[in-house]
Amino acid sequence: MSTSTMAAGITCFWSSFIGQSKLKSTSSQPRGIAIRSKKQGLVCKCVATETSPVEQTVYRTKVSRNENMGKLQAGYLFPEIARRRAAHLLKYPDAQVISLGIGDTTEPIPEVITAAMAERSRALSTIEGYSGYGAEQGEKQLRAAIASTFYGNLGIEEGDIFVSDGAKCDISRLQMLFGSEVTMAVQDPSYPAYVDSSVIMGQTGLFQKDVQKFGKIEYMRCTPENGFFPDLSSVGRTDVIFFCSPNNPTGATATREQLTRLVKFAKENGSIIVFDSAYAMYISDDSPRSIFEIPGANEVAIETSSFSKYAGFTGVRLGWTVVPKELLFSDGFPVAKDFNRIVCTCFNGASNISQAGGLACLSPEGLKAMKQTIGFYKENSDIIVNTFKSLGFNVYGGKNAPYVWVHFPGQSSWDVFAEILEKTHVVTTPGSGFGPAGEGFVRVSAFGHRENILEASERFKQLYK
Repeated sequence: MSTSTMAAGITCFWSSFIGQSKLKSTSSQPRGIAIRSKKQGLVCKCVATETSPVEQTVYRTKVSRNENMGKLQAGYLFPEIARRRAAHLLKYPDAQVISLGIGDTTEPIPEVITAAMAERSRALSTIEGYSGYGAEQGEKQLRAAIASTFYGNLGIEEGDIFVSDGAKCDISRLQMLFGSEVTMAVQDPSYPAYVDSSVIMGQTGLFQKDVQKFGKIEYMRCTPENGFFPDLSSVGRTDVIFFCSPNNPTGATATREQLTRLVKFAKENGSIIVFDSAYAMYISDDSPRSIFEIPGANEVAIETSSFSKYAGFTGVRLGWTVVPKELLFSDGFPVAKDFNRIVCTCFNGASNISQAGGLACLSPEGLKAMKQTIGFYKENSDIIVNTFKSLGFNVYGGKNAPYVWVHFPGQSSWDVFAEILEKTHVVTTPGSGFGPAGEGFVRVSAFGHRENILEASERFKQLYK
């Protein structure tokens, strides 16, 4: 402690009194420490006194905050859920909390895939196997494998594929591509990254608390009443349309006829569809797995996808975006050329180790292993669906997606989330976090170890029996 700091809180004075009794303090006197000086026969008494706290001056830069960040409502949905989970564990430190909220995979990555990543990793320690920066668009062999595996006979070629570190990251890069002047439409409810990235880019107005919506965004209401597909006749024209199928959070999958209507709607309005197909491999019926299965979509659509929920790559990070060469801006300039410029500016390419894993995913053995993992999660979905149906709830999703959408009519989603967490120690996701049409619903994720899914189902039965 410096002498200047000590002076702020300690007063020292000399006293010529004699006798130890004189050192006793009374209630009206400040308490202190007396030290006798041998040379002068005096006592130095150091007394702690109450002083005003020293005002701290906080340095500020002259840089203004991005005003769009101030428009965002609270924190991003999933970190907020994680915060509430952590608070719950502080309250109940011995609770066996089961997380069926954030859609994070839980089962090990198949060995055929990790073996390829390990081999690529070991090769980096050799002269022959080392590689540094790769192509920003991704390795040629992987791009070709993605095109042939997911888009065979759909007119999509290797050059249309941009490999990335995940679909979520590409959503933000696409927003940078579009800029701040475009108008945006989203499914309601939908993955919150679409709306939040639009807000950050400055495409929206302020948040309107009375309707729980941001201004200047077209919310396409998707509910059980309309089969979770919007009434396009009531949707206003926008530049960009975000559409996810199978949908997160509802688990609903658009039919071929519905997507045909969507492509026709986009063409009539001169809009671009950003189609999120991150759960396409969960589809078990004849619903389209890609927007490019619809004739004409190459002229109006971009597709983004990921290995995250297929191979357990939520931590490995690997995805891709398809920008067809036929897709043009209003001035005739190819969208793919601008996206390539964005990628080359903002991204140095996906990890070469991750890309080795992606290539292994698309081998015959890798595809088989991924389908087995997906089948496991779909069995989890069946358990959750059957549990809530047996309790009398209206339940949606779960068939073609790893999410179950449970209706709690007349109740607040956050209240239901809180009750389930408090009484069962199970984390879910409040539907209103995905948009105003999600109010009264809760999303339950099928990502979990089987014993946890079964235990959570028993707890739900105890709560709602």
